[in-house]
Amino acid sequence: MAQAPLSLLAIDHLLTEEERAIRAVVRDFVDTRIKPEVADWFETGHIPARELALEFGELGLLGMHLEGYGCAGTSAVSYGLAAMELEAGDSGIRSLVSVQGSLAMYAIHAFGSSEHKEQWLPGMAKGELIGCFGLTEADHGSNPSGMRTNAKRDGQDWILDGSKMWITNGTVADVAIVWAQTDDGIRGFVVPTDTPGFTASEIHKKMSLRASVTAELVFDSVRLPEDAMLPNVKGLRGPLACLNEARFGIAFGTLGAARDCLETAISYAIDREQFDKPIAGFQLTQKKFTDMAVELGKGMLLALHLGRLKDDHLITAEQISIGKLNNAREALAIARECRSILGGNGITLEYPIIRHMNNLESVFTYEGTNEMHTLVIGQALTGLAAFR
Repeated sequence: MAQAPLSLLAIDHLLTEEERAIRAVVRDFVDTRIKPEVADWFETGHIPARELALEFGELGLLGMHLEGYGCAGTSAVSYGLAAMELEAGDSGIRSLVSVQGSLAMYAIHAFGSSEHKEQWLPGMAKGELIGCFGLTEADHGSNPSGMRTNAKRDGQDWILDGSKMWITNGTVADVAIVWAQTDDGIRGFVVPTDTPGFTASEIHKKMSLRASVTAELVFDSVRLPEDAMLPNVKGLRGPLACLNEARFGIAFGTLGAARDCLETAISYAIDREQFDKPIAGFQLTQKKFTDMAVELGKGMLLALHLGRLKDDHLITAEQISIGKLNNAREALAIARECRSILGGNGITLEYPIIRHMNNLESVFTYEGTNEMHTLVIGQALTGLAAFR
């Protein structure tokens, strides 16, 4: 009798009853709400972002690992499992939730004033308000310290100028967390998107993350009050802390995409006959499945270990880099191998594999490229920075 790939290692034995219950709720939502629609969303390059945000809020998924202000306050492992199920639907769908909770909401929760938290977090937790996170610029991705966006004093106000690129949720956001150069170093600002001088333009002609809103943000003399600045962090420590929250979710999320690809390929290979037998019965195909299932299982064990460390407040940036680097890399390799097993059928949106494969090409390089995470780990091993 065929086994599900992750059942080979009895992964459920490592989860609590509550974690399994949360996973089941999100999986059911993805199966009934996301999977029937997402191929069309991907093909058209449009998703009902606001509608989905409200549904995610109703499920308690937005900022679910944060405490207070209407957030669910779940464990890190529970959040990771939710990310995994969401990305089994689509990386773009997981990105909507991840950017909302682990970047925009986390920045306000960790570094904002009490007024910031009260003003924004309850509505964001419900999905009534959507946030985005402005760090990356067209010329400054892996090296955010070189950003050109700046905020200058004008009396008691701030004047924000510059632009940000590849911003998830950008055109549907009610609030943007924007990082800018100031005379006091890099600082974060809470920017309502209806502020004069703020514009967001959706990026089109993408071949990846098409079921996701991606935008360029432009700030043309955006006037902000003094208290728009996040008061409790200075320098790159702030945005990097937020990125680590998101990268942790990616370590789990990518496994969802990989699992969906592998389960699809196994089911297809059992039904698909060539030379008078199912292609799943050929040795080469079984070797492919074995190799992929082993890597998926190893990635799951790694993600769960990181989750337990995070829940014990012991996780380090280097460990998160290991999780993001390994699991994004292996998930992409699994998606590519599964695509080949389906042959010509593997390139159609009738099956989810090419969509996952294209999405994972982006996930492989966003939230820190493979090269950057390699150097983070290399620095931890040698004590020597090799970024320059």
